[in-house]
Amino acid sequence: MKKIIIVGGDPNSINSEIIFKSWKKINKSLKKRIYIISSFSLLKNQFKKLGYKVQVVRVKNIYDKENNSSLKVIDVKLNFKNSFKVPKKLSSDFIIKSLNLAHKLSITKNISGIINCSINKSLLKKSKIGVTEFFASKCGITDNSEAMLIWNKSLSVSPVTTHLDIQDVSKNLKKKIIINKVKTINFWLRKKLKRKPKIALLGLNPHNAEFRKNSEENKIIIPAINELKKSKIYVKGPLVADTIFIKDYKNFDVIVGMYHDQVIAPFKSIYKFDAINITLGLKYLRVSPDHGTAIDLIGKNKANIESFLQCIKVIKKFG
Repeated sequence: MKKIIIVGGDPNSINSEIIFKSWKKINKSLKKRIYIISSFSLLKNQFKKLGYKVQVVRVKNIYDKENNSSLKVIDVKLNFKNSFKVPKKLSSDFIIKSLNLAHKLSITKNISGIINCSINKSLLKKSKIGVTEFFASKCGITDNSEAMLIWNKSLSVSPVTTHLDIQDVSKNLKKKIIINKVKTINFWLRKKLKRKPKIALLGLNPHNAEFRKNSEENKIIIPAINELKKSKIYVKGPLVADTIFIKDYKNFDVIVGMYHDQVIAPFKSIYKFDAINITLGLKYLRVSPDHGTAIDLIGKNKANIESFLQCIKVIKKFG
């Protein structure tokens, strides 16, 4: 029975509320497969503050208490005074230790995959990276072939550049990077959908810069599309970003954009919390809820657990 790893994520967040509410929804047999990487004392304290009653046990590893359906925590030490206001330095060290442990466990054949709860990206100690890039680095990926896929059973989207400021997008767009990421997406979707996926590739500029000679569309994106077509991948583009999400998105399995908000913002306006973040191209399956730490909701009992439950379903199905 393969295990499912949940990384508890940012202490200063709604993560403990998400974990508790989701735990109450899943069945006993699935609970036995789940191991949480977090601070045992942190979770116990947060549950107590929130008024949640759940049996939590400390375990040594993923083979400890295998038949116990209690919430099993592989303990990562964390000192704190207020469990929802942990200082940034302590939170950062704690999160990096948790992610490193998750990676170490997941490169074995005994793990179905990792679900990481939300994390403030500034805690990863490197600018312009998120958990996608963190795990890609741990897996030794150097050709930018990992892909961030925001997945829904009806449609997925993926940004070529992920956590970059807008001013840095153009200079980081490369033909080879687009090709590598689309090939990764195509391979995974073909494997899971059992058919050839239909992929839309967007341009970068308004109206595709009218395809001016020196535009990124002409210099980078169109050459990438031409090469992908030679590899027998179903890809159309460059399509215009300002109209694709009116109705044409329904003709595709995935829409690949050039930067984060170009595809993720309209996608979220359509699917809300019915989506998850999947990192493709790693040595293991990694997913996370498609929302942030939501510190403004701590203690208000308003956190939406739908994305997290979708993560569990996807790990169970594809892991």
